[in-house]
Amino acid sequence: MKSLASVLLTLGLCAAPCFGLSKEADRLEAAATVVGEILDIPDGLPQELVDKAECVVVLPSVKKFAIGLGGSYGKGAMVCRSGVDFKGPWGAPAMYRLEGGNIGLQLGGQATDYVFLVMNEKGVDSLLRSKVKLGADASAAAGPKGRATGASTDAYMNAEILTYSRTKGLFAGVSLEGSTLRADNGANKKLYHRKISAADIVLREKVVPVEGQELVELLQRASPANLSEGSR
Repeated sequence: MKSLASVLLTLGLCAAPCFGLSKEADRLEAAATVVGEILDIPDGLPQELVDKAECVVVLPSVKKFAIGLGGSYGKGAMVCRSGVDFKGPWGAPAMYRLEGGNIGLQLGGQATDYVFLVMNEKGVDSLLRSKVKLGADASAAAGPKGRATGASTDAYMNAEILTYSRTKGLFAGVSLEGSTLRADNGANKKLYHRKISAADIVLREKVVPVEGQELVELLQRASPANLSEGSR
């Protein structure tokens, strides 16, 4: 029978890794919930565009805060198709964060879920850099909904990133130009237990952490193949 001291020592050794990862695990669980719910919306993400997306960024419960002139921030994850040509199964998640002055003002300032579809190689390359300003470093547009009858228009097909939001059950394409998206390096380090860049995760990581498996499996079931002609 173990002594009380040995039990406490074991718990102490476990505490840092077990509790240190809880925020990242919660974030990935919330992202999976958002994706699952949005994929079930009849007039939601156009299947045509999901099937052509190289990556999906999910940012659950982005909230407005009041500092100076105000702004918002949110944390989530990006999942891309694997392989150098993005033709493989959905790969390991990279943790990301969104910041900007106009986030949260789109639908009444309530906590908002955001989903981005990254539509081409240029968009992926932009997001794998240190920091991207939407509309400047990467072209972005409010995405179409439903059956995407207009999804083949130049406005959508020329955009690198299509952006959507959901607040109080209302799902819509939304403009987030001027907001910034960047890798959350601290969260990635905790999730993968080593210092690792978003590019290394997206392009080279072979193992999906258990915390991210539900999110990745949802995307794999929703869109098992990349149907984009422009993927590399």
